[in-house]
Amino acid sequence: MSGRAELAAVPAAQHHLVATALFAAVVLVTLAITLWAGRRSRAAEDFYVGGRSFSPVQNGFAISGDYLSAASFLGITGLIALYGYDGLLYSIGFLVAWLVVLMLVAELVRNCGRYTLADVLSVRMRQRPVRAASGTAGVVVTLLYLVAQMVGAGSLVSLLLGTGGGPARSWTIVGVGALMVVYVTVGGMRATTWIQIVKAVLLLCGTALLTALVLVRFHGDLAELMRSAARGSGAGSAYLEPGLKYGATATSRLDFISLGLALVLGTAGLPHILARFYTVPTARAARRSAVWAIGLVGCFYLMAIVLGLGAAAVVGSAAVRADNPAGNTAVPLLALDLGGGAGSTGGLVLFAVASAVAFATILAVVAGLTLASSASFAHDLYARALRRSDERPVTERQEVAMARIAAVAVGALAIAISLYAQRLNVAFLVGLAFAVAASANLPTLLYSLFWRRFTARGAVWAVYGGLIAALVLVAFSPVVSGGPDAIVPGVDFHWFPLENPGLVSIPLGFLAGWLGTVTSRTRADPDRYAELEVRSLTGAGAV
Repeated sequence: MSGRAELAAVPAAQHHLVATALFAAVVLVTLAITLWAGRRSRAAEDFYVGGRSFSPVQNGFAISGDYLSAASFLGITGLIALYGYDGLLYSIGFLVAWLVVLMLVAELVRNCGRYTLADVLSVRMRQRPVRAASGTAGVVVTLLYLVAQMVGAGSLVSLLLGTGGGPARSWTIVGVGALMVVYVTVGGMRATTWIQIVKAVLLLCGTALLTALVLVRFHGDLAELMRSAARGSGAGSAYLEPGLKYGATATSRLDFISLGLALVLGTAGLPHILARFYTVPTARAARRSAVWAIGLVGCFYLMAIVLGLGAAAVVGSAAVRADNPAGNTAVPLLALDLGGGAGSTGGLVLFAVASAVAFATILAVVAGLTLASSASFAHDLYARALRRSDERPVTERQEVAMARIAAVAVGALAIAISLYAQRLNVAFLVGLAFAVAASANLPTLLYSLFWRRFTARGAVWAVYGGLIAALVLVAFSPVVSGGPDAIVPGVDFHWFPLENPGLVSIPLGFLAGWLGTVTSRTRADPDRYAELEVRSLTGAGAV
């Protein structure tokens, strides 16, 4: 029996009552936090970085709350349930990425920047084109990530309410978009951070509860869990071996390499993650925040592996796929079965709790993404890149007002795109966002921090070269056309064979930055690089 058929057996009144109560509780709590924080967010520093008043522990929880998105809780677990070992590779990529952040990014970015990635670049390069390029890339990356979260929200509520999608799923996406606009425009970074902290605690506790129930079901025998998952997958021993998803052809193996590069390198270029390091008072606090985040994220992914195997063993891969072809609803279906199955009070309550935790996850992440996107537009584009040198500088009040307007515009655009991408796995969509971040933002950041000769032309070429390459390759990939699960089904204009562009677009971003630098007529200013080097390593002059 499929998950949706099981849900049909649950008394409709009970089902909707529990679902509505839990979802309403999540929304009310987050709105209360937003209104409380909104009264304390007045200056630009309060709006963008919460007054830099958070401790390393608080920021570590907030970072994990920002990072553990719908892709982690819904998408990765679903991929493990469907593809076993190959699905597990997603979680490894997400976790290993934090070593890059800890070693190369956290402390240096905190010392050099103020609100956004462009602030780091402007220490050496104060030209408007650099701000324009970096701000544009920031908006695009966060928009792609937003689409993934909102698609996850649509799948989740569609399952919870027992609807087949269509209007119910679409209205869910609209509702999540409206809520994220309220969070950002009213509460700013202070509200967003506390929402992420609360969400991280709920997510870790909820995941731990489900993990414990799975282990109890199999008497703590992990070997039996894996054997049962292999049987439930329908693929036998191939489920526990590499190749079920990415090993069939040379193209699929290259796609896996491309995905791995994007996941490992993309985190260090995500605007909403970089912004989190500005919410603590010092670079040392930023590094300790990253350490806390690594521990929390690592614990979560270990539990996600158990949940994915549990979904294959208990629910069955065929039932998960029948309910949602991308596997986005594997966790709620597993919760329903662990609680006693359809028709039981325990199953209904546990199912609703798991869904509410996932919904809180989505709300927290979309708030952080919207804030990062609006900051890129208002702080980098509106206040600096789009203004002539002879114009009067923008005041903090005007900049924050524009950031709030940008949040509304970004929310509307994310809603429109999400309505056309509902068939795609949310973890896969996040992989695309990581690829764009690794292609456009990471080369610029690393060159700026570590290459003395890097110039403004190199920065602009690196950003646009990686960004345009990634977007063009995605547009002409099987993701957009050429298959029944494509964004535009029924037509085929794809010529790029890989679903993730990272294998090609990331080297192109680094190559474009190098070419722009070596062909630039203006040499890099050695004094400005020396200033950045001292500031990044010692914190002297840091905001």
